[in-house]
Amino acid sequence: MAVAAKNIPAPDLVPVRRALLSVFDKTGLIDFARALAAAGVELVSTGGTAKAIAEAGLAVRDVSELTGFPEIMDGRVKTLHPSVHGALLGVRDDPEHAAAMRKYGIEPIDLLVSNLYPFEEVRRSGADYAAIVENIDIGGPAMIRASAKNHAYVAIVTDPGDYASVLNALEMNIGSLSLDFRKKLAAKAFARTATYDAAISGWFAEALEIEHPTWRAFGGRLTEVMRYGENPHQSAGFYVNGDKRPGVATARQLQGKQLSYNNINDTDAAFELAGEFDPSRSAAVAIIKHANPCGVAEGASLKSAYAKALACDPVSAFGGIVAVNRTLDAEAAEDIVKTFTEVIIAPDATDEAAAIVAAKKNLRLLVTGGLPDPRSPGTTVKSVAGGLLVQGRDNAVVDDLDLKVVTKRAPTPAEMADLKFAFRVAKHVKSNAIVYAKDGATVGIGAGQMSRVDSSRIAARKALDAAEAAGMVEPLTKGSVVASDAFFPFADGLLAAVAAGATAVIQPGGSMNDKDVIAAADEHGIAMVFTGVRHFRH
Repeated sequence: MAVAAKNIPAPDLVPVRRALLSVFDKTGLIDFARALAAAGVELVSTGGTAKAIAEAGLAVRDVSELTGFPEIMDGRVKTLHPSVHGALLGVRDDPEHAAAMRKYGIEPIDLLVSNLYPFEEVRRSGADYAAIVENIDIGGPAMIRASAKNHAYVAIVTDPGDYASVLNALEMNIGSLSLDFRKKLAAKAFARTATYDAAISGWFAEALEIEHPTWRAFGGRLTEVMRYGENPHQSAGFYVNGDKRPGVATARQLQGKQLSYNNINDTDAAFELAGEFDPSRSAAVAIIKHANPCGVAEGASLKSAYAKALACDPVSAFGGIVAVNRTLDAEAAEDIVKTFTEVIIAPDATDEAAAIVAAKKNLRLLVTGGLPDPRSPGTTVKSVAGGLLVQGRDNAVVDDLDLKVVTKRAPTPAEMADLKFAFRVAKHVKSNAIVYAKDGATVGIGAGQMSRVDSSRIAARKALDAAEAAGMVEPLTKGSVVASDAFFPFADGLLAAVAAGATAVIQPGGSMNDKDVIAAADEHGIAMVFTGVRHFRH
């Protein structure tokens, strides 16, 4: 049964006479406290916060004066007391609450300034279990939630970025804060504690190896409100969850206009693909359009890899995203900017390369400081009506798989190298995915089709178009290899690849008709390898 409300109307303006400040992040604290004191607000504080305020020469009461009880248990218990929570939760216009506050000498607190122990940062730092647990804040969230619930009378500030707006509101309202302003602060406070608890519960599930806990929470912090989403009539915002995986969310934008919703989605897809290629082995470039690769290649340099990647589908590359696995150099930058490109993302960029890109004022250049590890575990989330689909990241890497030759003819060493390359790319192509590759470069990509045969044919058609554009006699699919993200249910998809000129195939296997597909490959002298791992990407 729900708790009954007394329907006491909340006042619009509430004077701020007493503030409790208890913060871990002391950014801007002293200037804020000084401004509050100048406005006649009594300052109450705890521990290190009180010490910092006192050392700045400001009058401050220790919270123990309110509670009549000292901090104990290494500071674990200091604000968990009726004199604090009664001061935050008391409904001032309720006669019973007011009488209780008088009876027990509870002095009202009108403003709480609190931020939390850095649980997320400590977790990411690789600290041990005990250290992470010790950085789970208890008193902070309790006070924040109490204040936010009682926003009718109390203002709660959880973000140093809001200090200026609070002071401005106090000045405009002659020492008071409005109900509308208090509501907005409360909404932000509840979102902050929810995100904090989501990080804690997620860590526990990970530490205990619980893949699918009964209750699952996800949280993030807004980094920017976007002009629109996938389409102009859709609103959008970009939130980050604190994961330090190198990528678009953690990158530093050196130049260019604001990233769009689609830019972020495509750039993430591009850089995750670039991360599949070890930079110590070769340079690699991935060109992405609408979250699908339209050209990927390895080379001795980024310049040569880009040329090979572009040759796969130069038409689709127009307006695409370019991701590289090494520091962007001037030679590569000079070639990339010749084609209209939306975003370049790289682990780093030389000053010369950055200057070349800067000549294109709208072209975004992002540097990440590293590459995402394709083997690392993680979680992906997709919303559906009424729920969330949650799964582990596809962290299977072809180099780690037990490849099985199933045809009479085994691939040559050159074919095997290209087969691995093609399967590495197919992992990042929307299903049904078909990837033709030759000499460490894609030469035809078929993506997102309802039929695998159609993907084979589209990839071959793309190769023909690229050959015509380059003035070649025949497409590069002649003598190529082909990768499929899932098994061929029938031989027709394989035969389409054979018709395009493929000489070797890599696929997961596992179809009821594997024998027929293998027989068709043998009949045409095709080498085929099974991976045992599927890479659907819907």
